[in-house]
Amino acid sequence: MKHQLKGLLQSGHPTRTEEWHDPEPVADDDPELASGGRVPSDAFEALRLELARHLARTPFPAHRGDLLRVLRERHAPDPLTHRVEGLPGDRTYRSVQDVAVALHRR
Repeated sequence: MKHQLKGLLQSGHPTRTEEWHDPEPVADDDPELASGGRVPSDAFEALRLELARHLARTPFPAHRGDLLRVLRERHAPDPLTHRVEGLPGDRTYRSVQDVAVALHRR
């Protein structure tokens, strides 16, 4: 199993072209995100999951500039990038959770 999941673990996203090859396929009844992904129905959880998708394995602690650089490199959706641009530039974020809480409060 370690050999089968090696590509997924190293890349941070599914490496197969057909969904039925994925180790854990997407559930049919999960709500859709605007960017095409599936997330829980709660708005905060959706925001946190979307951030985690694009900031996976980002070295934390990070500042707003670091987060924006990673989001742009990984082609995050513009609405998400614009929300992160609105964060205070002098604050240090320790995790994706910290970023999600700061964005959710705004």
